Amino acid sequence: MTDTFDYLHPRSRYHGATKPENLVFNANLQEFAQRVGYITCLETSGKLPPEVAYAEIKALWKQLKRSKKQLGIGQQRADSQENTA
Repeated sequence: MTDTFDYLHPRSRYHGATKPENLVFNANLQEFAQRVGYITCLETSGKLPPEVAYAEIKALWKQLKRSKKQLGIGQQRADSQENTA
């Protein structure tokens, strides 16, 4: 069963700074990419209208951006740049 799960939901290793928020965002990013792949395949095969595919991908993108903001990723660097300017 593990082989099937790995095939359907491949995960690659994380090579960045090992912080909990980075690991969670990496998992969210991989899930986003996987779902976009499914949606594009369904749209390409004619099983999903382009408008619906676009709306689904847009919603997934907003969800990913929200998770990044909630995890505070990228904010520390922006704050430190503002302080030095």
